Amino acid sequence: MADDTRTPAQADQQRNDEARKGKPKVVASDDLKSLAQAQRPRGALGRIKAEGENPRADRPGALPMPHRRSVSAYTPAPAIERWNADAAGVRAVEYGDNVITMFGPIGEDFWTGEGVTAKRVTAQLRAIGQRPAEVHINSFGGDMFEGIAIFNVLREHPQDVTIKVLGMAASAASIITMAGNRVEIGAASFIMIHNCSVMGGGNRHDFAELAAFLAPFDQAMADVYAERTGIDAKTIAKMMDDETYMSGSAAIEKGFADALLSAEKTKVDEAAKAADHQVNELRAMELQLVASGMSRSDARARIKKIKGTPGAALDTDATPGAGADDWLSDAAGLLSTIRS
Repeated sequence: MADDTRTPAQADQQRNDEARKGKPKVVASDDLKSLAQAQRPRGALGRIKAEGENPRADRPGALPMPHRRSVSAYTPAPAIERWNADAAGVRAVEYGDNVITMFGPIGEDFWTGEGVTAKRVTAQLRAIGQRPAEVHINSFGGDMFEGIAIFNVLREHPQDVTIKVLGMAASAASIITMAGNRVEIGAASFIMIHNCSVMGGGNRHDFAELAAFLAPFDQAMADVYAERTGIDAKTIAKMMDDETYMSGSAAIEKGFADALLSAEKTKVDEAAKAADHQVNELRAMELQLVASGMSRSDARARIKKIKGTPGAALDTDATPGAGADDWLSDAAGLLSTIRS
């Protein structure tokens, strides 16, 4: 017998063609396929896994990382203010040893020395090991590019990843949410999507170059949202243009989440809420000062001077008479002046 010069794919195709010979074509097959696709649950990525299949097959593809790490994308102040009003301090009632918490800003946080980073998430996943992971998110967002890196880290976890939105998953945090095999969201929680937002300076050529640099990332994010939800990418892009907030039920209806999270599984930590409000005054003030024309370093130096402490991190355990009330009052006044 002569050597078979066909590739394995060609051989498989020929066998399939031969097997189909003489069999009548089912006229309604295309209609049945369309009907089955239409009845697929919103928010469920891919088909139901068989035992032993790779959970990563149910997640969107990896997102591109920027070649210019000198550019940082930050959540605008209005989103922080809404998080303050609706989501600050929301936590889960119970935690397991396979839970990763993402409370607060995405990326290194100058004001607390904390923040959610890809490096920290990688270490936590390594500790969880070959087990399903659960991610609790309550974040207004932060550095979009750090959010992309965290998304890529989570989607590579070899076991199922369940993401629970406890208060808000806005901006960069909404991207991270898309890395879950399953997404649960509180009825009073929100998911917010928008275009990549940055602050910068320069002439028109600099801004034209920056716009061209950002466009592929907005498109990549729109593609991930579209893959998860089944909504076409153009409609998603318009939602991003409009900076769209979705409550729990709306997020499920549109396919961004799979199920409601029981209210009994969440609580409001009043101490955490107070600390969140305090440090967010600093973050909002920093953004306002930068928007007024200051460099980020100058804005932080000005705030630190008003704050009256030698370090950057906020002392959330300040005692009465230690000056915390005084600097917060001064900071609030400055912020009000800037906004007006």
